[in-house]
Amino acid sequence: MLMLSFLLVQVAGIPADSLQQAAAAPSQLDIIFEAGWIMVPIFLLSILTVYLLVERLIILRKADSDRTEIMGRVREYVRAGNTHGAQAYCEAQQKPLTRILKHGLDRLGRPISEIQDAVNAAGKHEGFQLERRMDLLASVAGIAPMLGFLGTVTGMIKAFQQIQNLHGNVDPSVLAGGIWEALVSTAGGMIVGILAFFFYNFLLSKINSLVNDMEQSATEFIDMLQAPVDDSNPQKNTYSNSF
Repeated sequence: MLMLSFLLVQVAGIPADSLQQAAAAPSQLDIIFEAGWIMVPIFLLSILTVYLLVERLIILRKADSDRTEIMGRVREYVRAGNTHGAQAYCEAQQKPLTRILKHGLDRLGRPISEIQDAVNAAGKHEGFQLERRMDLLASVAGIAPMLGFLGTVTGMIKAFQQIQNLHGNVDPSVLAGGIWEALVSTAGGMIVGILAFFFYNFLLSKINSLVNDMEQSATEFIDMLQAPVDDSNPQKNTYSNSF
């Protein structure tokens, strides 16, 4: 968080060296919070952004899987007529893709339309789980800059109130201090908003990739169930008898 403080000071145009010249000078973190109460929600939004990034990365890491390997194993089980083995394999993996396939495997023997509906419904649910809290991250990307602008507006109002109270006899250094304090909130809000927007698009690209893999696997699974059965194989495919 000290790095965020440094960025806010630099963007606001405050030389870091000049702040350290006097022993009694406030720290960079103190300067940021001198921008007013508006920095508190911006600071909280920055913490929320980091939390959402880490939490979603953990979820996506757990959800990632080798689609080719999973589909190959399931195909082997199903073609051998070992439905229970395929179900046990999918249950042991605990991946979004395997959970989708298990919904289809649990309905083997029913009409293909029912299996397809179950697979599609499971896919929508898993996609929803992957996209959880993404709307919150998008909200942070929009709210943080607006909070920064609000802090600047309120700071400028205070600065002009000082001019009015002193009937225009204002020391330029005092007026400049009020202005830069107001601009710090804008810099802080924009930094948090830019980071949140970047993380949102970064995570969304990973989610879209996983969802695309799940959709392709679901289509491949349905096609596999409708494939012709080799009658010369002593181990008949029991899943095709109902289609």
